[in-house]
Amino acid sequence: MQLRFFTIPVHGGDEAAEALNRFLGGHRVLAIDRSFVQDGGNSAWSLCVSFEPADGGGRPASGGKRAAKLDYREILNEQDFALFARLRALRKDLAEAEGVPAYALFTNDQLAAMVQRQVQSRAGLLEIDGVGEARVEKYGARFLALLRPTATAPLEPPGGADA
Repeated sequence: MQLRFFTIPVHGGDEAAEALNRFLGGHRVLAIDRSFVQDGGNSAWSLCVSFEPADGGGRPASGGKRAAKLDYREILNEQDFALFARLRALRKDLAEAEGVPAYALFTNDQLAAMVQRQVQSRAGLLEIDGVGEARVEKYGARFLALLRPTATAPLEPPGGADA
């Protein structure tokens, strides 16, 4: 995965917007994080595009051919796959409620990374490729509730820290 940053001025940003559209048309985009930078007449959209480079033909990496589907049952152990399945079910429910595709919340790769890295905090979610602050703010708590173990070990020995 690679990152590319764009700034699209609110006033007179047609050329920058065209450059962004050309770039997006030539790459397999994994995620776009955007932020509005308010600065009077200099206000602009700032975008961070996570992408996979285009193949040699200048077409998107998918090029009309789908990459081989990963079988997460083979990648994850049984316990991790069960958690992955619960995360996918939550993602599906939330996506249906919002009327958006499931991958708009998190991709399967991002869900698998959550499980493999044993993410248990907002900061951990933000370390996953393509996961930005907006998605963590909107969905993070619901996914973290499934990711955090229900029974945690005590942080200090019985009888207090001095025992």
